[in-house]
Amino acid sequence: MTDPMKAKLLSVRDIRGYKIVNKKNVFGEFLLNNRILCLIALLFFTLLGASGGQFLYFDNDYRAFFGKENPQLNAFEKLQQTYTQVDNVNFAFEPLEGLKANAPEVLAAVEELTEMGWQLPYSIRVDSLSNHQHTEVDQDDLIVRDLYFDALNMEEEDKKLVEKISTSEPSLAGRVHDTAHRSTSVSVTVQMPGKDPQELVDIATAAREMVSNIEEKYPVRIRTGGVVFLNNAFLEASMADSATLIPMAFLVILLISYVLLRSVVGVLNVFIVCILSILFAMGCGGWMGVGLTPPSASAPIIIVTLAVADSIHLLVSALNRMRDGHTQRSSILYSMRVNFKPVFLTSVTTAVGFLSLNFSDSPPFHDLGNISAVGVMAAWLYSITLLPILVSFLPLGKPKNTIKTLDAIMNRLGTFIADHHKAVLAIGVVSSIGIVSLIPLNEVNDDFVKYFDESTEYRQDVDWISDNLTGVNIVQFSFPSGEPNGVSEPAFLEKVSRFTDWARAENEVTNVLAISDIFKRLNRDLNLGNKDFYTIPENRELAAQYLLLYELSLPFGLDLNNQLDISKSSTQVVVTLKDMTTNEMQAWIKTAENFILDDAKIELKAVGPTVMFAYISERNIESMLTGTIVAIFIISGLILIALRDVRLGLISLIPNLLPIALAFGIWGVLVGQVNLAVSVVTGLALGIVVDDSVHFLSKYQLARKELGLNAREAVISAFTAVGTALVVTTIILVAGFSVLAQSTFGLNSITATLTGIAISIALIADLSLLPALLIRLDKNNKDLAPNETDAELGSSVQSNVAT
Repeated sequence: MTDPMKAKLLSVRDIRGYKIVNKKNVFGEFLLNNRILCLIALLFFTLLGASGGQFLYFDNDYRAFFGKENPQLNAFEKLQQTYTQVDNVNFAFEPLEGLKANAPEVLAAVEELTEMGWQLPYSIRVDSLSNHQHTEVDQDDLIVRDLYFDALNMEEEDKKLVEKISTSEPSLAGRVHDTAHRSTSVSVTVQMPGKDPQELVDIATAAREMVSNIEEKYPVRIRTGGVVFLNNAFLEASMADSATLIPMAFLVILLISYVLLRSVVGVLNVFIVCILSILFAMGCGGWMGVGLTPPSASAPIIIVTLAVADSIHLLVSALNRMRDGHTQRSSILYSMRVNFKPVFLTSVTTAVGFLSLNFSDSPPFHDLGNISAVGVMAAWLYSITLLPILVSFLPLGKPKNTIKTLDAIMNRLGTFIADHHKAVLAIGVVSSIGIVSLIPLNEVNDDFVKYFDESTEYRQDVDWISDNLTGVNIVQFSFPSGEPNGVSEPAFLEKVSRFTDWARAENEVTNVLAISDIFKRLNRDLNLGNKDFYTIPENRELAAQYLLLYELSLPFGLDLNNQLDISKSSTQVVVTLKDMTTNEMQAWIKTAENFILDDAKIELKAVGPTVMFAYISERNIESMLTGTIVAIFIISGLILIALRDVRLGLISLIPNLLPIALAFGIWGVLVGQVNLAVSVVTGLALGIVVDDSVHFLSKYQLARKELGLNAREAVISAFTAVGTALVVTTIILVAGFSVLAQSTFGLNSITATLTGIAISIALIADLSLLPALLIRLDKNNKDLAPNETDAELGSSVQSNVAT
């Protein structure tokens, strides 16, 4: 056996022919002898789990991405209770036929949609150029009125007034109306009860009907944005993935399975296992009270991918056995015995990786991890019980030579790697160092708009709005005066005014909405329109009178509750910013907070959805660091227990951890931007990539202990026995994640792409770097004598498709 030529000719049959094959499979015999009873039990088990599916629902609130302890979320919800909510539908007008946004036809469309906006479900406020509360003085009377009405019949003087106010009024320019007249908007604020996800669907549906009606009557195209359509985009992304990607995943993966198995019955059995695994896992998600978001809605694709891999292991092992002349029943029993524990081990390590997502600060990834973990273990159970029963009823057909041909190729590859292990090791180390050094090229960017692919309507509309009207990043600051009615104090208003002026001077800012502007406008208008009086009123009593007079003149629904709290002890300043990266946003927020602290001596924190997303990756990376470390320890411990060899266990850490690092290095060159997905990929991918090394090491260890081979010969034997398995399962896994990468939701696509890259690299590492390390580090060990106990261990860790 020490002759290298003999090592080259080692085949799976040599290992299969060892005395461990003749052991009786008690579990398998019981299962097949009582298959009807077992089928009934499995049916009951499946129905029990799947029945929870009735409790699943789509969670279409973007706040679902933030944990209950998230400080930015808590600050935002507190602000929502103080001022009018910012949940809104923003209708942005794109003038057609060469018109501008101040053309009478466009203004008429704005006027009509403003009136229609009050009919939108749950609407509490409508803001537009049409109903902007313009102030002017007629002798001693303060007149507060809509800026214009009957746009198609406006006098020339009224048109000039609209032109002037729309481009100069701070509350309008760069927020409601573009100063270059490229667009104008109607914003409808809604207050949903929050009892039923259908509330949001009703609003979005009604809004689209209004858009259709206006577009039919006027030469405009209306773009929709705002918080409502952000939430609706999350919902539509979840539903689109479920409707298109899941069927696509089934088609691609089952097609690959057929190419390998060449058995229609075999593929049908795999399909049944996949379906039941998904039903059980999603049902358990319902029992857990999961609300489906785009990440958790992608769980079926991950489950079907891993379920196929388990089933392929058992079917190909049985087909190979049948090709050697054994009966279908004995081949099934053999496959069950040699695959039971190893597939269980790889399923458990994969589940541990998924469960580590519970350390994430983002609940949707808890749901993804939990559902996928349940699905992985369900797939193992169905593969080891239901699949053999189904195969026992129907013949698999005559085995084809596909696997045999692939085994021969892997034998030659193994010989090549063994003969050139030094060069392979050197190239692997140098290239790994080079690629890992590229990781810093990645920049975290959690722009929530870019979570959605450019093909989605929401992304297209919001990008257009950002380019032609106003920014989509909203940052809110709540200035406390420290006493009831304190907002009328001139000193306090000066602080607000100074911050407002500073913010407007920033290049990133498109608009600042502040109460100080209203006080200045009232002071000017009540002093006969003298521009010299466009300042904060000189005393508190005068400011309070101005505010009271103005509020009494405002129509229903257009009060100042969006800027003042009930006791008038604090005011909200809303800053709208251009598109920025996460790092740029964090830097601007820090600068703004420092300005307020230095100038007003008030320690304020920026609040709002933009702020929440700006810090979500940072928080998740911190929390997932702990989760990944815990997962590494648990998975490494499981591998050590299975292999019962500390040296092999330590060697396995290199091909297990390196692929994920290399994936991020490659991503830094290809893309360079990562979002929330970066914080969960490590835990998710870790449990999957270890499978290859476990399979290879188990075969290597089996050859060393059972056949007494040296390190080089054992590596070649492992290539022959498991190489085909690793290649096929990797193709299946990468195919599944490639389908998920087609998602229009950025978190899903980046997670899938990075995981797919990591899995591909893991295959390369396990078929090059790992064998080279084994030959290099294990070559001086004396040949191990065959041992009965070790034989049992070796048989328990075989889970490759070529066994």
